[in-house]
Amino acid sequence: MGIVSPLGCSIDDVWDSLIQGVSGISKITTFDTNDLPVTIAGLVKDFNPDDYLEPKEQRKVDNFILYALAAATDAYNNAKTDKQLDNIAVIIGSGIGGLQRLYDTSVGLYTEGPRRGVSPFFIPSVIGNMASGLVAIKLGLTGDNYCITSACASSTHAIGETFHKIRDGYCDCAITGGAEDVVCKLGIAGFAASKALSTSYNDNPSKASRPWDKYRDGFVMGQGAGILVLETYESAIARGTQIYGEIVGYGASCDAYHMTSPDPSAKGAVDSMKKALADASITPDCIHYINAHGTSTKLGDKMELDAIREVFGSENIKKLNISSTKSCTGHLLGAAGAIETIFSLKSLQTQIVPPTINLDTIDEGFEDFNLTPNIAQTRNIEYVMSNSFGFGGTNGTLIFKNSKLI
Repeated sequence: MGIVSPLGCSIDDVWDSLIQGVSGISKITTFDTNDLPVTIAGLVKDFNPDDYLEPKEQRKVDNFILYALAAATDAYNNAKTDKQLDNIAVIIGSGIGGLQRLYDTSVGLYTEGPRRGVSPFFIPSVIGNMASGLVAIKLGLTGDNYCITSACASSTHAIGETFHKIRDGYCDCAITGGAEDVVCKLGIAGFAASKALSTSYNDNPSKASRPWDKYRDGFVMGQGAGILVLETYESAIARGTQIYGEIVGYGASCDAYHMTSPDPSAKGAVDSMKKALADASITPDCIHYINAHGTSTKLGDKMELDAIREVFGSENIKKLNISSTKSCTGHLLGAAGAIETIFSLKSLQTQIVPPTINLDTIDEGFEDFNLTPNIAQTRNIEYVMSNSFGFGGTNGTLIFKNSKLI
């Protein structure tokens, strides 16, 4: 596994910060926010791009591509053994792609004209599949290569589709996950205009991301990447590589309701979770922890808990731990599902449920859930579920199994 995130770029360091309840949210320092209603975000920490790409080459790609390359390189190197694999696929999701380069080039076109204002590298620096493309080029991987774009469910869908591709015998191994960087002036302005972002905590950034709290007022944008190496159990054992857990279930659905608002009936989220459970051939009572989508929006937070209540039943939800790690990282959009997959696997490995920080006053109607407020909890964890939901009504759910049970 490899990660680039607002909590750092080392899996172990990020996990330690997460279970200690450290917030990765801070003031935006990369551009002027004086005329914006939002001045905070989850900015990538402790990242040195020179470790992965020459400075001259860095100027040819958007940050989301660079983040993907870094996380993929770390994941690939960590998974290496003396026995290597051929025909490795690379399937990396991104919700939006190179928005900063798009913005910069638009300004350049307007101010300097097409000859001086538009780089010959503009197009390949912004299109979504260039994350997977550059990873394949740098690592020399010739298997299937493409991008999945489905808003905030992009990397969950990328991992799920990759899981099915391996399970069905189309490849033995794949590098998959997601990358995103929309923390730019255009991105913040756009999401703020849609009333999706938190605006009440600009002077107290670490308190801004607060899923299910009564005083939440929107999500906090984050940037980064999460990448995993997936392969068959037989292959992993034969190569002697470390196994963090097993992906056993994947479900996807669509609300078919609204472009940006979740269906208040929660039918789409319910369908996604039920499909994942059926794919895994397990019942709801097998799940011990749900890494929830939990973004801190009023409608989305309620919809997800309503869906969980319907799928798991009033008695089973009392036995569940639920938390939103976005309270620490912010919302990484198309990369969210991938880093939350990493967190889910670390939960299985360590038997620790990371906390939902800033959950100081649980909102009305959520009191019967164990939302793991503010302090990590230790418990027996055999199966973890992770949810991702996105604009356009797209939904995705993954289920992971403890490696000791394989």
